[in-house]
Amino acid sequence: METYKQQFIEFMVRSNVLTFGDFTTKSGRQTPFFINTGNYRTGSQIRALGEFYAAAMVKHLGDRFDVLYGPAYKGIPLVITAASALSGSYGRDVAYCFNRKEAKDHGEGGIFIGHIPASGDRLLIVEDVVTAGTSVRETVALLGKTAGVIVAGLIVSVNRMEKGRGEKSALAELTGEFGIDAFAIVTLDEVIGHLHGRMLDGTVVIDDAMLEKIAAYRRRYGAAE
Repeated sequence: METYKQQFIEFMVRSNVLTFGDFTTKSGRQTPFFINTGNYRTGSQIRALGEFYAAAMVKHLGDRFDVLYGPAYKGIPLVITAASALSGSYGRDVAYCFNRKEAKDHGEGGIFIGHIPASGDRLLIVEDVVTAGTSVRETVALLGKTAGVIVAGLIVSVNRMEKGRGEKSALAELTGEFGIDAFAIVTLDEVIGHLHGRMLDGTVVIDDAMLEKIAAYRRRYGAAE
């Protein structure tokens, strides 16, 4: 596993973004792990987060995108910090934009803030996590109203590797449905592989008991990739 992935996994744990215990997802699933990117709350954290996103973007897509698109609201800080990291660390000055929840009916009007998507633009959608893929489908539909815009891909922080609408993961479903490159900074397999039995700040994050809880959850909800 690449060093940046290992660092990102530990970064999520230390930021209290990736936690283990007993939780209920929005879909009602009882899960032993939870990812809450709303817990990033400091300047140093958001700066580091942008570097991790940028590293994954460059690895997976190279230069095959022109614009970062962040769906409101959680996608807004993600595109800003990732665009900054791409410029500072990789010399790529890409545009970014995000949407308003409601179209503005005065001033410049419109629904987009930042770069206004135009024909020929290759947009990379930047999200935190995807479960069923509903928000991404709404985003693709919104972008589809701008003639000539190309959805180049989708990046999320963690691929939970669980069923979306069918038996495949939401990322795999979105890839098949829209023909886009949907990928994550890290996968659940990589998280488990790095944290199981590892001491982090004096605590074993995933011990054997937690590993079994995760395995039981995946037997029920794990995706068939």
